[in-house]
Amino acid sequence: MIANLALLALAVAAPAMPPRVLTLDQALETARAHQPLLRQAAASTQAALARSDEAMAPLLPQVSGTADYQRSTANFTSRPGSLPSQFSGGAGAGSWNTYNFFNLGLNASQLLYDFGQSRSRWRSAQATAAAQGDTERSTVQQVLFNVRAAYYQARAANGLVKVATDTLANQEKHLQQTEGFVEAGTQAEIALAQSRTDVANARVQLITAQNGYETAKAQLNNAMGVESAADYDVTDETQAPVEGEDGTTDTLLGEALQSRPELAALANEVRSQELTLRAVRASLGPSVGFSTGFSDAGEQFSNLTWNWNAAVGITIPIFQGGITRAQIRESEANVASATAQLDTERQQVRLEIEQARLAVRAAKAALTAAGDALVNAQEQLRLAEGRYETGVGSIIELGDSQVALTSAGQQKVQAEYVLAQARAQLVRALGRD
Repeated sequence: MIANLALLALAVAAPAMPPRVLTLDQALETARAHQPLLRQAAASTQAALARSDEAMAPLLPQVSGTADYQRSTANFTSRPGSLPSQFSGGAGAGSWNTYNFFNLGLNASQLLYDFGQSRSRWRSAQATAAAQGDTERSTVQQVLFNVRAAYYQARAANGLVKVATDTLANQEKHLQQTEGFVEAGTQAEIALAQSRTDVANARVQLITAQNGYETAKAQLNNAMGVESAADYDVTDETQAPVEGEDGTTDTLLGEALQSRPELAALANEVRSQELTLRAVRASLGPSVGFSTGFSDAGEQFSNLTWNWNAAVGITIPIFQGGITRAQIRESEANVASATAQLDTERQQVRLEIEQARLAVRAAKAALTAAGDALVNAQEQLRLAEGRYETGVGSIIELGDSQVALTSAGQQKVQAEYVLAQARAQLVRALGRD
């Protein structure tokens, strides 16, 4: 019992371990390893590649083997022009005698020519697989952007906690001063009530900020794709300036058109639809195939008779109810739709770059103004505290100055977050990882 109490006392006296620190790079690597969206996108790419291999199969030789064993009666059924069977007593006779029959076969076939129909479908499937690969890259970029956005949100929430902590410390210091002034009779009782109210409000703001920080870390966990406690702190990292962020939209657009995987995916989709249209048109022509087979059959497995055959066949579509013509119209419409989607996406990329570039410019100006406001609010509070200490200022003036400083601190944190977010959005719009 005494030993347990001693251990408990040591545990209480021991300083609490600080939470681990999660950097932005660590958060991005965690997302690459654990985000289910990335696994889903990778699986979709593998499925598309498998469908491409499936589409290639008709171009290759088709080989199959068969092995049949049959035990049956051999009763003869008379038909016009038929002869009686050697195993039966003639037409109409029946017997329950049964006989073995073995049949082994090996068959092979090869498509020789179909006006490029099968090859076009294979190349269409390849283009679709390439489009899915580009979509996977787009998913990676979107996941990384989501992690950055969540990380900067958590950083901003942590900054608000620091502002609220500093505000509470200042309000508690003002309360101590006011208590001394009231005891000395240099301030009225209402000043003490006002100061206590300010401390209580500061505590509420701190609790709210702390809850916001924990919520932001939970959202960061979700963006990373992990299911664990958010027992960490984020660092004071922000998005570095983006190369070319002060350039024109036209300058940045050239890079985006080359890098954005969404545009590459849609371009491949257009190519896929064009090849599908070519395949459908080719189905109007005949197809030529070659087949060969080898068989070994007989009543006794030890005494089988072999045969071999070879054939060349031509299939000519004459009338299929108009389905091929309808498929051609459908494929032409799909090509037009895919082309329109590509044009729309290109316009959307330009809009995203323009918005992100303007947001960066505005955020940088706002951050500069917020920094100036914070410096002035700090000076205003310093002067108000000096006037309050000498008895010239009032508790109202002191409280207003503290509110102005808190607001300026929050505004600066928000301005830093908006700038980091705008730069991250510009990175995403340019197609950079």
